[in-house]
Amino acid sequence: MSAGILIVVILGIAVLGFILGRQRALSLAARDNVKLHSLPGYYGHSVALFAAVPAFLLMIAWLFIQPILIETGVSRMIPDSVIPDGGARSLVMADVHRIADGLDVLAEKGGLSEEELSRMRADFTNVRSRLAEVGVAVGSDIPVPVLDAAREYRDAKHLGSSLMVFAVLVVSIVFAAIAYSRVRPEMRARNVSESFIKALLMGSSLVAILTTFGIVASLLFESIHFFQMYPAKDFFFSLTWNPQFRGGSDLGIIPLLWGTIYVSFVALLFAVPVGLMIAIYLAEYAGKTVRSLAKPAIEILAGIPTIVYGLFALITVGPFLRDWLAQPLGLGNSSSSVLTAGLVMGIMLIPFVSSLSDDIINAVPQSLRDGSYGLGATQSETIKQVIMPAALPGVVGAILLAASRAIGETMIVVMGAGAAARMDLNPLEAMTTVTVKIVSQLTGDTEFASPETLVAFALGLTLFVFTLCLNVLALVIVRKYREQYD
Repeated sequence: MSAGILIVVILGIAVLGFILGRQRALSLAARDNVKLHSLPGYYGHSVALFAAVPAFLLMIAWLFIQPILIETGVSRMIPDSVIPDGGARSLVMADVHRIADGLDVLAEKGGLSEEELSRMRADFTNVRSRLAEVGVAVGSDIPVPVLDAAREYRDAKHLGSSLMVFAVLVVSIVFAAIAYSRVRPEMRARNVSESFIKALLMGSSLVAILTTFGIVASLLFESIHFFQMYPAKDFFFSLTWNPQFRGGSDLGIIPLLWGTIYVSFVALLFAVPVGLMIAIYLAEYAGKTVRSLAKPAIEILAGIPTIVYGLFALITVGPFLRDWLAQPLGLGNSSSSVLTAGLVMGIMLIPFVSSLSDDIINAVPQSLRDGSYGLGATQSETIKQVIMPAALPGVVGAILLAASRAIGETMIVVMGAGAAARMDLNPLEAMTTVTVKIVSQLTGDTEFASPETLVAFALGLTLFVFTLCLNVLALVIVRKYREQYD
């Protein structure tokens, strides 16, 4: 039984529990001629929640823990002799996963029985070609221990899935039965239901926190592994970025940070003034008809895929700047440049600044405007001296959101600014950013445990710390001005 079918079955048990719990509460109240403490639906809710929530929690925990246990057990079966020179056990385990999935496909599409799959041996059966026939590619010939490990992995996964289905169904039925037996007219079913909902909301609020911790932990552990292989001093202070697939790389982050800051600065230099002027016009000057048409039209920019912006930078903006600005001024001959990526990224960021700032300006109390007009101030003076200072904390938040979006952008930079890691003040030269190099280092053919691949995690951690510092700075600014205008 697949996880999707199991979820449907659990939901079916919960619905049945709701119906039976509600009917039981009504029948007991009618029999004893007493009044229910809560509405009948709450009694059904209590049974349904006990049937579904513990089962889903067990299912989630099982799906999280089972792969770790199987991975650990199967990894011990692989002898060191099958690991190629310069390779890693993790790469061999990746082949084990692919082969195990391929065996499932062979059993389903290839018509092989379980007995035939168990007899398959890499030394006399061309497993690689059989897997290729069903669309599963394996990079090299399969050693016998790897095939045995794949079969063991597949068997353990199937056994674990069967046990999970049985355990989850038992938990769902048992808890539903217990909740059903506890249904009484005097039962505070409403409190039980509200407690479950409160716990659900608390658990949902923890998702973002736990996700953040998970991201930071994964970056931190792999970054520590990287710094054990590559000197931290060279990473943070070297001015050269020159990764080599055969080792001996120069992995200095400073050129990448410079490109990231430069491109983001150009983008914000264009997006922030334009976005703020749009927000002020829509909030303070535009009529309802103009506002109803202009605001949705501007927000359409936020929904355009970044690959489209990248193509616009590559085909239109880049050649235009090269032919009409860079070449006439003798500042460059390439259509890929910081200015190209910055301008196009700035266009993309306009709705982030304008839409949020517009909502924030509209949230400023009308009493502040009326008081300013009563003192004789003009509309422009009111906007400059009253409305914008009062809206400044929210505007800073909008700018911060745009800055974070700019720092994390990849596709526009690849197609608009190029991939050259250099430090230059000329905005018409090609440069690159941290995010572009993270993608390039993780998508190459380099072995995962090498510094050339693990540097992506160090880059990601550095970018995270950089963004965190930006958030702290914005928070300080917001608190400083909020104390003045609250």
